[in-house]
Amino acid sequence: MSQPTWRPGKRVAIAGGGPAAVSTALAFIQRGYDVRIFERQSECKPIGGAVLLNIPVLAILRSYGISMENIGSFTTTSFQNKNSHERVQLPFNKEIEKRMGIKGWQYGVLRSSIFQKMLNLLPSNVIYTSHEFKCYSELEDGIELTFQNGEKVTADLLVGADGIRSAVSRQAFGDPNLFHAGIRVWLAWCDQIPGIPENHGVISHDWQYQASFFPMLHEGKPGFEWWIVEHSYDGKPVPENPKEYLSNILQNWAQPLPRLLEATNFEQVYRWEIFNRPSMKTWSVGRVMCIGDAIHPVSPYAAYGLGMAVEDGYFLARALDGVDLRDGAAVRAGFEVFEKQRVDYVNHNMEFARFSGYMFHSLPWPLAKIRDWIFDYTPILGNLLKKDYLKKAEEQTMNMKELHV
Repeated sequence: MSQPTWRPGKRVAIAGGGPAAVSTALAFIQRGYDVRIFERQSECKPIGGAVLLNIPVLAILRSYGISMENIGSFTTTSFQNKNSHERVQLPFNKEIEKRMGIKGWQYGVLRSSIFQKMLNLLPSNVIYTSHEFKCYSELEDGIELTFQNGEKVTADLLVGADGIRSAVSRQAFGDPNLFHAGIRVWLAWCDQIPGIPENHGVISHDWQYQASFFPMLHEGKPGFEWWIVEHSYDGKPVPENPKEYLSNILQNWAQPLPRLLEATNFEQVYRWEIFNRPSMKTWSVGRVMCIGDAIHPVSPYAAYGLGMAVEDGYFLARALDGVDLRDGAAVRAGFEVFEKQRVDYVNHNMEFARFSGYMFHSLPWPLAKIRDWIFDYTPILGNLLKKDYLKKAEEQTMNMKELHV
């Protein structure tokens, strides 16, 4: 894929070098725009552990040119208590499977693996490293970016994809009012272990912890991603021995989670304190659009953070397809289309994930035990998942007709 010159009317500058930025770049390049990614670090390198990608995200990545052959395999997802009593199994939508040509709903991958596949699709001269965004200035028919190294670049459009502490978002919208979401996540993975079903994932809870696992592929090799979620707060002490600490949590948990822990290299375990910001009703100002964690950081209870970032880039480029970006009115009209498609949808997922984190990790013991009894013996959890998680995602997927096979 060759990258053209920096042509007025087609210049898209992206602050940040993560999955949201790279997805945006790939989507705009496909539509004939000139793109530059400005990353503050010396390289674009993913952080975090394993992630789950659902069908619409996989379809977008496929449209960019990523092969589905070594992504993973379809997986049934079961919600259980710690003793392996099943509460609900996440249903598949056969019509979506048929329309998209992808079986199942969620696939487990390592963040580093899928991000590298995305990076491999970019032209070599798109990424500008060691360019930390400082500020922007709106022009009559463009926007000027200034970087901490003193360099300046004029573009037609600025996409803020520079993470939860986004400098672009701060200039555009002010203090993000970040707050701790009340949970800490331990992300881990290990190679395949004989005797554990390869196409079955489990999300399980006791009264205060979540402990879950999912099959995945890493560089074409099968393995398992697993994670533990616990109550936390800003400044909570970090255990000196994470393996011992997590082993104590899983001591009486149903297999195979204790086996997965024993098979894990703890040098690769990632601890993640979850921060959020209040939901925003608009993500754009002038010629600036913020996406991904820069405007809607998502609790891992959505299992959708990286996925929504990938979707943001795709939908933004789709909304501006064919637009002369010098035309401010046309840009704003494209932004309105994008925000109409994305803002309420993303905010719903963001808020449902935040609510889920509170419900599973911040209720006092008596209420938590009542919650567990309700989820163990009634269909309420299944109804919540179908109504607040699956329904809107399935509706969005059915409307992505250009990606149907």
